Amino acid sequence: MTVRHILFSILALGAVSSAPAAEVLNGIDVLVRDDFRHLAGSRVALISNHTGLDRDGHSTIRLLHHADDVALVRIFSPEHGIEGKLDIPLIDDDTDGATGIPVFSLYGETRRPTAAMLAGIDTIVFDIQDIGTRFYTYISTMGNAMLAAAEHDIRFVVLDRPNPINGIDVAGPVLDDGLQSFVGFHTIPVRHGMTVGELALLFESELALNLDLHVVRVEGWRRAQFYDDTGLAWINPSPNMRSLRAALLYPGIGLLETTNISVGRGTDTPFELLGAPWIDGPSFAASLNALQLDGISFAATAFTPDASTYAGEFCEGVRITITDRTHLQPLTAGFAIARQLLLDYGEAWETQRYMRLLGNAATMAALLNGKSVDAIEATYRPGLDSFLTRRAPHLLYD
Repeated sequence: MTVRHILFSILALGAVSSAPAAEVLNGIDVLVRDDFRHLAGSRVALISNHTGLDRDGHSTIRLLHHADDVALVRIFSPEHGIEGKLDIPLIDDDTDGATGIPVFSLYGETRRPTAAMLAGIDTIVFDIQDIGTRFYTYISTMGNAMLAAAEHDIRFVVLDRPNPINGIDVAGPVLDDGLQSFVGFHTIPVRHGMTVGELALLFESELALNLDLHVVRVEGWRRAQFYDDTGLAWINPSPNMRSLRAALLYPGIGLLETTNISVGRGTDTPFELLGAPWIDGPSFAASLNALQLDGISFAATAFTPDASTYAGEFCEGVRITITDRTHLQPLTAGFAIARQLLLDYGEAWETQRYMRLLGNAATMAALLNGKSVDAIEATYRPGLDSFLTRRAPHLLYD
């Protein structure tokens, strides 16, 4: 199926409505409204978790299980498990308690559906809430499943959902080709500004997948909207992503979490604070506030995380407040923080693992060489401009 045919198929599912925010419908809502006709006669494997709910709180698992002329045969779970509660390196297979359907983990011995897992399946359905950042692994799970679907001639259906941090702002370095991993499935920037449905179209095109791909698109969402503009209930998509504030900060603050910095895991507000035993909180807050970064401020704080980096250790650092989200640039703020860490604590901050999520050698070199934030951002501007051109044909919403 060509991209043109795919896009016609998508458009046939209905144009974006002019409904108010309170009428925003996720892909699952559209599917239910249309009596599941896009899955009629299908034997389905569903990739989902606790975020797979319609706007009334009904589980996609249950909805498909009880749908006429749809056979939900198998469930696949991503990182954090089917209930989104686990924060462990490997997750075992399970059984869905309400339906008795087997749940195969895609965050265990394999991260890609195997031939045995797909036996008797003709359609894979993906329904998980993403947060708009490259290294958030749900989109890697989707990409891996798309590869398997193409290999085994299985149709792939995405039940789309809004990008909660809006679909306009795109920022950060594009992943260097050759550095693809589970925290970097494809050569996209840190903040991609796309929905999972749009990403699926991009992956299908750029990876040249021979795939029968369909996107059941969101209705009523505009690209400029943040999640709290949609009227949809916020559900923590993972154990430490507990608010829209955290999701907005994550593209910049999340880059630091592979280093010897606590980003607040093990506290009540992950990604809204950062620190370490070797940081002087008041001094560091003063240094960061002196930069006068748009849309953000810093206050000295102290905390003792009960999990993750520095669990049980007293840390000083900063609490991050978003003062104007329309002007906030999370990547700019993240690079400013990283640069200040090097200036103030260069001997203590261990930078080597910063590259793991950054994924761009030129940007990493500029940071380590003490370049200004403007110079750091200049290293990836050509790649980012190219990505904006690459993504344009795959955008589904105004």
